[in-house]
Amino acid sequence: MIEKVTLDHTEYWKLDSKVMKYVFDIKVSIPSVAPPKEGFPIIYMMDGNSHFQYGRDVVRLQSRNAPKTFVAPAIVVGIGHHGTDKEVSKQRFHDFTPFAEHYSYPDRLKEKGVELGPHGGAEMLLDFIGQELMPEISRRYAVNPACQTLFGHSLGGLFVLYTLFTRSQLFTTYLACSPSIWWNDHEIFYYEKEFYERNALDAPKNLFIIVGGEEGFMVDDAKELVSEMDLKKVDSLHTAFYIAPEENHGSVVPTIMSRAIRFSNGVIPNSEVPTRQTQR
Repeated sequence: MIEKVTLDHTEYWKLDSKVMKYVFDIKVSIPSVAPPKEGFPIIYMMDGNSHFQYGRDVVRLQSRNAPKTFVAPAIVVGIGHHGTDKEVSKQRFHDFTPFAEHYSYPDRLKEKGVELGPHGGAEMLLDFIGQELMPEISRRYAVNPACQTLFGHSLGGLFVLYTLFTRSQLFTTYLACSPSIWWNDHEIFYYEKEFYERNALDAPKNLFIIVGGEEGFMVDDAKELVSEMDLKKVDSLHTAFYIAPEENHGSVVPTIMSRAIRFSNGVIPNSEVPTRQTQR
């Protein structure tokens, strides 16, 4: 007899967003222990249909021995799209990218014939997360509002950076894995510059930028962003940087998940701050 597998202490539901006019797949892993009086820390994961279970399993397995693993019991939320791979890809390009009057595409994207679809939905996605999803999560579960983390990879990593630079109040910790800094001719540097000019932090924040050592130009982009931010360093923003040896764009997420989640729990990794490259 073949039976479907059910994940313990894990829920799946859909959330129809009025802001986005889209129905998101929401997966939630809830610790099996009683919540502390302040509520559980929480980790929101973009591309939830791809990455949720990595985060879930790291937290559930390693929180059993938190004094040694430095991974505490936490709620993990996967924010997922639905449909075919092509439909999900187009939705990601819409949801994870900032609005711009004009868009510039690298030749490699044109050569692959990728169907990008419309762009510029990042602000609406942030409205969905802040106004619809987070209140619903807080209504259903015991959440510590002072310990909220956002994780994203690739375009999702770009979205993590954009969130920090434009709405830093939403989360405490930002985990940007292999962020697509290249998007629209590196326009994220514009938001980074505005962020520091506004001095916009309402409370201490943490940013961990991670990239696979085999990711070529994405390593160079990440080094440049980190060096730019290091020059403008402020005490209220702790930034760490890690290059995962021998990992590429497709392999990096499962290999760095423990390190990323330890960072969200306050464990500071060995951080490489690169020498400054070309100034934008």
